[in-house]
Amino acid sequence: QLSVRGKNKKEKLEDFFKNMVKSADGVIVSGVKDVDDFFEHERTFLVEYHNRVKDASAKSDKMTRSHKNVADDYNRIGSSLYALGTQDSTDICKFFLKVSELFDKTRKIEARVSADEDLKLSDLLKYYLRESQAAKDLLYRRSRSLVDYENANKALDKARAKNKDVLQAETTQQICCQKFEKISESAKQELIDFKTRRVAAFRKNLVELAELELKHAKGNLQLLQSCLAVLNGDT
Repeated sequence: QLSVRGKNKKEKLEDFFKNMVKSADGVIVSGVKDVDDFFEHERTFLVEYHNRVKDASAKSDKMTRSHKNVADDYNRIGSSLYALGTQDSTDICKFFLKVSELFDKTRKIEARVSADEDLKLSDLLKYYLRESQAAKDLLYRRSRSLVDYENANKALDKARAKNKDVLQAETTQQICCQKFEKISESAKQELIDFKTRRVAAFRKNLVELAELELKHAKGNLQLLQSCLAVLNGDT
């Protein structure tokens, strides 16, 4: 068995202060008005989008578990009916056997429904929950770079006013400017690509899931109809 070492008091304290610094820094960065409307819109959108996906992911997991629980219940009911049906050869026992067969088949369909929802929806939502967090982190790094750039501009103005350390301030300002422009360019393309990918992925998975749900619903209907026909003695 693997033994995972827990964090000692020093490491926990370091993490605590790191989180405090990050939180304080986040407050500063979040209060900065972006100079680019594209990024300002993306920042607002991603906060809302991330929260919606997080909520949908939790609900999707709950729905998937519910279908799995139904399949498990069908299995228990079918097994109980089968046990009753094998006790004798009376008509009621034969009835129990036929109905137990129905529950066994519907259990398999319900289990497939759960598996399909997990694959096509729950996994998709979990993936884009991580992706949206990564996009938010990207915007945070850009905002942090913007703050550094603005601070460098202020420092340069002060240096020029005092006529002191001007060259150093200019160098710092140029570095911050280049860094900000570079991350802005790459971030814009990444966010555009992210939108294209997620729209295509959600459209594909939701269409496929809807088709599978219809297929399983039709399968359940056919099973019920055939079972009723057998019980009524039509076949």
